[in-house]
Amino acid sequence: MPNSKDNTSRTISIVMAITLLGKVLGLFRDRLLAVHYGTGMEANAFYTASRIPRVFFDAVFAAAIAACFIPIFSEYLVKKGKQDAFRFSNHFITIMTCLTVLLCGVGMIFTEPLVTLFADGYNEETAALTIQLTRVMFPTIIFTGVAFSFVGILQSLGNFHVPAFISAVSNLAVIAYFFTLNDNFGIYGLSVAFLIGWLLQAVIQIPSLRRLGYHYHPQLKSHSAEMDEGMRKVFALMIPVMVATWVQPINLTINSKFGSHLYDGAGVSAIEISTNLYLIIAGVFILSITNVMFPALSRLSATHQDDAIHDILKQTLRGTLFIVLPMSAGLMVVSRPLIEFIYGGGLFDAFSVSITAEGLFYVSIGMAGYAVQNILSRAYFAKQKGRIPLIAGIFSILLNLLLCLWLTDTMGIAGLAISSAISSTVYAILLLIPLELKGLGTCSPTFLFSLGRMLLSTCLMAVAAWGTSGLSMYLFEGKIGLFIGLSLTALVGACVYFLSALLLGLSEAQFTLSTVKRMIKRG
Repeated sequence: MPNSKDNTSRTISIVMAITLLGKVLGLFRDRLLAVHYGTGMEANAFYTASRIPRVFFDAVFAAAIAACFIPIFSEYLVKKGKQDAFRFSNHFITIMTCLTVLLCGVGMIFTEPLVTLFADGYNEETAALTIQLTRVMFPTIIFTGVAFSFVGILQSLGNFHVPAFISAVSNLAVIAYFFTLNDNFGIYGLSVAFLIGWLLQAVIQIPSLRRLGYHYHPQLKSHSAEMDEGMRKVFALMIPVMVATWVQPINLTINSKFGSHLYDGAGVSAIEISTNLYLIIAGVFILSITNVMFPALSRLSATHQDDAIHDILKQTLRGTLFIVLPMSAGLMVVSRPLIEFIYGGGLFDAFSVSITAEGLFYVSIGMAGYAVQNILSRAYFAKQKGRIPLIAGIFSILLNLLLCLWLTDTMGIAGLAISSAISSTVYAILLLIPLELKGLGTCSPTFLFSLGRMLLSTCLMAVAAWGTSGLSMYLFEGKIGLFIGLSLTALVGACVYFLSALLLGLSEAQFTLSTVKRMIKRG
């Protein structure tokens, strides 16, 4: 019989593979967008128009769904049973849907001042197009609210595969649009395609929910004191968690606002594309882990198993840093050829490649911080404690704003990316310090010694990858040459990192080697 650790590892591996599929499709979608629209007026308008509804949703409701709903739903499952948990979810989804519809209406009425707030550097023509596209895409917040609620139910019930697949479905809808209708309907039709993609994210989860016995019925009134108590817990946790989950979307919005003043507005496309690519690459690993880990932490918290929560956190942080540190350095090394390979061509010219690659290089510095803050914030939310993420989130947002004000005029797109990287790292540190003071013990001498060995292995890998990339650029040309060069660089970098980690005695490398050996024997 496989133990629980094997089951968790297998679940994470499958979720990671499905997530990777969605991310690859997302990259292909973004390439089609770059090739067709470059970093020109329509692209800049579209990126801002799609950003505004997402920020509205992330800032107000994503916290309630992702960080508040799952812990309370898990508590109902553990203490009251599945049917009470389902009744609570019906009540929650009904209220959230009503609120998102209201928010959507407000957003569509006040679109013009919102566009000015998000991108005040646009000229009149670009601003007018952004207003029109934003009104088309604002209903995404309604579909997103329902889709994320369904994700919370499925993940709490142990189904991680379908939630991981939803991004692939929405990306396929947009990709299909580019190959069929883009020439006829242009950027306006693309906005509708994105809207349909978000609707599909909710729809494809319905069969799995039904198989697990869940059927949604509108329920505006709770009909029980226990249900009222559940919603009170959600809203009590929601306010501090809201600010904590603002960090990523608000910081991206700040960067986009400053980017609208760079390169005649092309800074918006450059920072959006580089950040999206960074989040896609980081998200395959980081989000796969946190999406599996969070419901488990919520269940442990409901039964007050604090020692088990701390053990999971320590193991997860070490394993994550083992992967993320070389990933960050590798992304910095190949930033230019990677952007050229994925997005170069069509209207995405050499200048677009240059500024986007510069953004990717510097934003990648913050990948470790991004990973750690995602993991630690989930731990706080699982324990239904949001005050520390609230304070850390406010500080991170203010820091990013101040750094953008200081660095953008002198460093351009690099200043925006550095500001984002520093704020993510500081946010992670601010979340870590209280846990250390309470005796989590992550930053023990043993951990710091392991971290030092990881950093040394990362430096050796970066040198090897840099040399391989430079040689590849000299030997190969064109898209095929870029692909060969990137593949060789990734292979050499991975081998150097893994071998140096083994020689330095890192347990993560030894565990990986033993796992591979077991797989070979089974095969």
